[in-house]
Amino acid sequence: MARANGTAGASEDNADDFLGCLNIPIREIPVAGLDKWFKLEPRSSSSRVQGDCHLILKLITTQRDTNMSRRMSGFQVHGLLLSQLLKFEHGQESRNRSETSSPSPCCVCVCVARVWGGVPQRHWQASSQHHQAWSLDYGYLLELLGTIQEQWGEAAAQLPREQEESLANSFISFVEHALLLLRQLRELFPVTNSNAISRLEFLLRWALLGWGWKGGILTKSSMAMVRGTTRLDRDLSLQPGLECLPGLISLADAVYDDLQASHSVYGKLFVSASVEQVAEEVQAPVEELSAGLESGSAPGLFELYITLAEIHLFPSPLRDSPALALPGFHTQFLPAIRLWLQTLRDKMRQRLQRAVEVDKLEPVDPTSKNSSSAAEAALCFSQNQELWAQLAWAESAEALDLVTQLTEDICEAALHYPELLRKKVDTRPLALGEAVSEPLCIALNNVEHVRKATGQVLRSLEWPEPGGGSPGGLPRALKNRLLAMDEDLQREARNMIAHLTAKMVGDIKKYVQHISLSPDSIQNEEAIAPLMKYLDDKLILLSDSLVKENLCRVLEALWDLLLQVILQALGANRDVSAEFYRRFYYTLEALVEFFHAEGQGLPLESLRDGHYKTLEEELRLNKCSTNECIEQYYLDKLKQRSMEQNKYGRLSVRCYYEAAEQRLAVEVLHAADLIALDANGLSDPFVIVELCPHHVFPLARSQRTQVKAKTLHPVYDELFHFSVPAELCRHRAACVVFTVMDHDWLSTNDFAGEAALALSSISGLSRPQVGSSVRSMQPTTLHLRRPKANVKSALRMLEGRMDREAQEFVKKLKEMEKSMGDD
Repeated sequence: MARANGTAGASEDNADDFLGCLNIPIREIPVAGLDKWFKLEPRSSSSRVQGDCHLILKLITTQRDTNMSRRMSGFQVHGLLLSQLLKFEHGQESRNRSETSSPSPCCVCVCVARVWGGVPQRHWQASSQHHQAWSLDYGYLLELLGTIQEQWGEAAAQLPREQEESLANSFISFVEHALLLLRQLRELFPVTNSNAISRLEFLLRWALLGWGWKGGILTKSSMAMVRGTTRLDRDLSLQPGLECLPGLISLADAVYDDLQASHSVYGKLFVSASVEQVAEEVQAPVEELSAGLESGSAPGLFELYITLAEIHLFPSPLRDSPALALPGFHTQFLPAIRLWLQTLRDKMRQRLQRAVEVDKLEPVDPTSKNSSSAAEAALCFSQNQELWAQLAWAESAEALDLVTQLTEDICEAALHYPELLRKKVDTRPLALGEAVSEPLCIALNNVEHVRKATGQVLRSLEWPEPGGGSPGGLPRALKNRLLAMDEDLQREARNMIAHLTAKMVGDIKKYVQHISLSPDSIQNEEAIAPLMKYLDDKLILLSDSLVKENLCRVLEALWDLLLQVILQALGANRDVSAEFYRRFYYTLEALVEFFHAEGQGLPLESLRDGHYKTLEEELRLNKCSTNECIEQYYLDKLKQRSMEQNKYGRLSVRCYYEAAEQRLAVEVLHAADLIALDANGLSDPFVIVELCPHHVFPLARSQRTQVKAKTLHPVYDELFHFSVPAELCRHRAACVVFTVMDHDWLSTNDFAGEAALALSSISGLSRPQVGSSVRSMQPTTLHLRRPKANVKSALRMLEGRMDREAQEFVKKLKEMEKSMGDD
């Protein structure tokens, strides 16, 4: 082949230089096929390269060295020749190129490759080895690897052992070199250099192409490459037991850092391979560690799990991939997580105990009414909720079990906190005469603060669907536990309030006794002034120290205490004047206004409930005159309803007022289902009709019907008139009392039952009555009853009075009670 003019001498010199540095027995180089090469056009159009190739091949065919042939195989000679050709060509190009970062493979190598039949394994070995010193185009290396992969099936079985080992070593050597490059990923392949990113992409494509090879060499190389991207320099499998945890955590953290730092660029290239390799690296060690945990915990396991969970939820930069999946990575962590929860429970209690020990029971700041331990407890529970959110456990059944245990542990710790506070308050010495202390109020506020914080934390826990409950609502199990926890903490608060009010009992009794002993000559305001001033001073302190919820609870407890102390004072003072009860009635109403505080305190409904009703009734009756107490007795009788309406029978009557005659008309029509009071199973009933109270109708004498012998269903049809003014009939307690008696010829008549009818609502008084329509009025059916005299509160008031009217009234009722006998 002719060389270009002016280049012959230079080409000869280049060839001599090349063969001199090559130092290869040219005679060992096969010359078969050289004639074919001379018929082919070289890839390079450079006349210099074409002349060099021609001269080199010519020299190869004319020189032989039998000593080198005996010392090296043809395969080794070929490899050495290709290596020297690459060095020679690279050196020539570097003299003429300003940038040598990634030159193309030399044309001499390509030409010689055609002479030897184009074996890609030999080209790869020479090129990959040369690349480690002089960077070649990764696209060319990738093309060689693709050619090897295409021919691998049949060629692998035909390769001699020497060539197979040499090829494997070349792969391992190249992977180690790639690992060194990837450990300097940020410096060698910066994201701002598009050419560098392109080179990195070809490098990673080379690794991924070899990922699925059956031989195993490339698979191991790819795994090493991925570990190199995370800059992890040590072999994790060599660390035994818990000592491998720092390495595992470093691996996971490094991958996450790479993803977070520049995942939009680097992530597209190797993110999926990195994630898969992390999962493979941690699986076996974590399973071994979790299975061997017997006591204590491995905090590093939780840290490792959290990092992997973050990687699992990290958004993938790849299209059509919502997240970086680590399927099933959490399973091997379950034993460690269960043990971690137990450790967390113990640490919570220890943390609360330390917080209470150092707590000075002072507000943490001027705007707060709770102390440092409450803030620490709330923070502790909130951190537990955040840790649970970080766990993000995938299996719903396991997650339900874990979150239930965590909920129970938080509730137990929340209930343990008031116990610690109560012990601290009890051991604190009180100042002389101190009843309401600020530290006790702060402790009470702490309980309320923890109650609210715990409820908020538990409501924020992420419960899986199997927990039950409607969408958007709380799971049934969590709702029940919340209610139970809330009731328990409120009970603890009430116990502390009882402890607070117990210190006020002595002072309150002293001031109530002052009211009892005050003479009737002084004004009521003056008598209750010391009590009201004491309460006002204490409530000012309570209002400044307590949060609103606790202030209401203390007011309720203090109100109940006051009512009980006043009831005790009334029980210790019998046979006193009505003025005594009037003073306490005034005190009770003044206390209602004080605790209501014009709507700023307790509601009137709660103030006038419970013990208030009993106290108010006793005071109201005792402050009344005897006649007023008797009137109250009949008012109570009119309000009563028979609980057993058919037991004592029924009485049918008709009652109306005849305004023209100024008289009251009462018709006793008939009775039914009376009780049998005679030995023959029947009775001889008659009815006594009287107007009550007697002091309202002093001139109205009682009247009675005829006796109906031997019957339980008597028919009377008798009309009775009482000449009384209409004004008396309109009295609030005015009534007609019907008493059914069994006539006994030989002894005292027996009481069969009674009924009362209020007069204020009868026809003729409430509305005009036409005479012709009297008979057309529907009769009134009254159910008979047999009340016990000793169950009437008004009677208890009358029994304690010594005036004649009271004693006669009580005596009459007791005689009636005696005539009833046993039911």
